[in-house]
Amino acid sequence: MSLSLRDRIHAVLEQLKHDGLYITPPVLEAPQEPLTRVNGREVVNLASNNYLGFANHPHLKARAREFLEVWGAGSGAVRTIAGTFSYHEAFEQQLAAFKGTESALVLQSGFTANQGVLGALLQPGDLVFSDELNHASIIDGLRLTKAARHVFRHADTGHLEELLQAHDSDGLKLIVTDGVFSMDGDVAPLDRIVPLAERYGALVYVDDAHGSGVLGELGRGTVHHFGFHENPNVIQVATLSKAWAVVGGYAAGARELRELLVNRARPYLFSTSHPPAVVGALVGAIELIQREPERIERLWDNTRYFKEQLAGLGYDTMGSQTPITPVLFGEAPAAFEASRKLLERGVFAVGIGFPTVPRGKARIRNIVTAAHTRAQLDRALEAYAVVGRELGVIA
Repeated sequence: MSLSLRDRIHAVLEQLKHDGLYITPPVLEAPQEPLTRVNGREVVNLASNNYLGFANHPHLKARAREFLEVWGAGSGAVRTIAGTFSYHEAFEQQLAAFKGTESALVLQSGFTANQGVLGALLQPGDLVFSDELNHASIIDGLRLTKAARHVFRHADTGHLEELLQAHDSDGLKLIVTDGVFSMDGDVAPLDRIVPLAERYGALVYVDDAHGSGVLGELGRGTVHHFGFHENPNVIQVATLSKAWAVVGGYAAGARELRELLVNRARPYLFSTSHPPAVVGALVGAIELIQREPERIERLWDNTRYFKEQLAGLGYDTMGSQTPITPVLFGEAPAAFEASRKLLERGVFAVGIGFPTVPRGKARIRNIVTAAHTRAQLDRALEAYAVVGRELGVIA
């Protein structure tokens, strides 16, 4: 006799609770700012991806209102039928110019961008070489293709070259990597990966979700940081929901890539296009970073300060190179308890454990933004000092 729906779901939820993996998302009661409110308490916010402080910025809100009044509340169709408006194409041209690429195409999210681009590009007989710490959206996107997959050790270009030497194909060869790795905060060694790709006749695919708006001139991304943005054999995919503070994903690269995606990317073909207010806010974000380039400098000044102070307290930040600053606690219960204690002291920073990160590598992931003040960071550091000593993580 088969299970009822309630019985099946109950069993799954009980197993999650038994394994310590059951999630109850925190609820913010104020806008996404360096100071927000959780559980009725004002807290220093170290949990969001709002790198440039754009999420509640007046300029983005004004541009969203402008587009809303001119174009309405929704687009009403998929892009290929009646859902492509002049404002969509104008923003994509603006985005390509900002990225320094021949073209850009916007999709519904960073997650669906990976599914759409990988699904459109890869065919049976193709080979993929994927970093072992790549984002879940890359892993799921690859699972939907019929390309053969080989996983190389994280950021290990020696192992990548061994795999490239051992496996060849008459089809396409694609090296896939995050630009900035979302849990560890380290940067993909594109300066070594791209030359390897050229040597072995492969393309390079970079998911730059956490590098876009953070690395490179004006936040143009990890590929721009390494100087490969004009290389037609490098594909950039990223989100518009982190540094750019709104929602969506995009692919940027060769002109032919955009043409292929318009014709073959399933999320593009079968999802309603972005509503006007969303595109208006995104236009505002690109305008604002060019008007206020000092935000990038503040982001990195805050990042360096926070990392130095954590290290001075005795914390292990796991070699992070970017504003993503993990603090190692070891096992998940310790990280979750530290997160709870920090919240009690007015700091919102979320614990992360297995299966998101390996067992024994549970951490609290902190993200410093351009909008944090030094006083806010000091308040967070004071809480870290107290909580770390209470838990015996630092002396």
